[in-house]
Amino acid sequence: MRKSIALLLVAAIFIPLSASAVQEEEMSPGSSRIITDVWNREVAVPSEVISIAAIGPMGPRMAAYLDAVDMLVGAEDSDIRAESARYDYSPVYHDALSALPSVGTGGGSGENNAYPEELIMLQPDVILAGFDAAACDELQRQTGIPVVSIRYRTQGFIDEGFYRSLRIFASVIGAEDRCEEILSYIDSCKADLSERTCDIPDSAKKRAYTGAVTFNGRHGFTFTYVGFPAFDAIGAINVADALLEEQTAEAVERAASSGTAYIGNNGFEVDPEAIIRWDPDVIFLDPGNMDIVEAEYDANPPYFHSLRAVRTGEVYTMPSTNSAGPNITYLLMNAYYAGTVLFPGRFSDIDFREKSEEIMRVMLGEDFLSAMEEDGLYYGRILIGGES
Repeated sequence: MRKSIALLLVAAIFIPLSASAVQEEEMSPGSSRIITDVWNREVAVPSEVISIAAIGPMGPRMAAYLDAVDMLVGAEDSDIRAESARYDYSPVYHDALSALPSVGTGGGSGENNAYPEELIMLQPDVILAGFDAAACDELQRQTGIPVVSIRYRTQGFIDEGFYRSLRIFASVIGAEDRCEEILSYIDSCKADLSERTCDIPDSAKKRAYTGAVTFNGRHGFTFTYVGFPAFDAIGAINVADALLEEQTAEAVERAASSGTAYIGNNGFEVDPEAIIRWDPDVIFLDPGNMDIVEAEYDANPPYFHSLRAVRTGEVYTMPSTNSAGPNITYLLMNAYYAGTVLFPGRFSDIDFREKSEEIMRVMLGEDFLSAMEEDGLYYGRILIGGES
């Protein structure tokens, strides 16, 4: 009825129907569109999305990157309980998230750990979930609400899988401009990092190892990654990449053949003797796990004495990037930090604190480096067992 009256009024004063009015007709209440998620699931979502739930690995984080936290109807227990810099968005958005009702436990498994009853009561237009395909199907059956998967775990340094996931999220909520702003900035950082070192021959590079990495919990010295993002970003030599194909080949091939999400590299325990054979020039360790490393040192000092990086004091922190998915902010910061350590001449113009502040402000709107440091995620040289 309102449309008919509007058309009569327009005709009476000889003004053509505006483009915006046409768009409103096309996006009438109840209309929908199809979104293809990372598992190639086709999900019908409302043409205009007003409210969302963002759950599971990367869900709340992507909402924060896209400046869409105000669209959330609820938050996960892991975000509600306490502020923690293990989640890069938490120092900025904890107050807002902690005021919301709980819609899930949180965590990084990719399985369905949402609270269906609460979601039914809150009735978001769409649920964006870092779940696997079966978990998304299950949650959609449980709630009757469209569930779009944005599942992502990093392969190398902020690969195309992240771009795809963030663009899917952005297309659901209408945040395409903000999405491209973020991805353009990441592109500029990736180009800058690569250009600084691309002409350095491998024979002139220091060989690096990253240990005590956090993956599904805390680990000691011999727990590491292949395809370590901070090293890949600057073309550094990761001694553990000798095991790259063994660790990733099957999963990469499966994802490529299916055209679906590649769910990333797992951390793994490496043979301690292999690290001695590799004898890296520089070692990076997660500062959050140094108590484990120190206990290992106390149990076997000669092992650590055998490593040149320990003897020469070339051991540095490398804060964990993973907590219910990768913190993209920390991935960028870690890459620049690794550059200043491994290629100081090529990064001599970089003030690391200033660069970190820039990254944080672009990605999340605030500088929270002090909050990172207070939570033990700091950057600097460290000693193992007092060795210098």
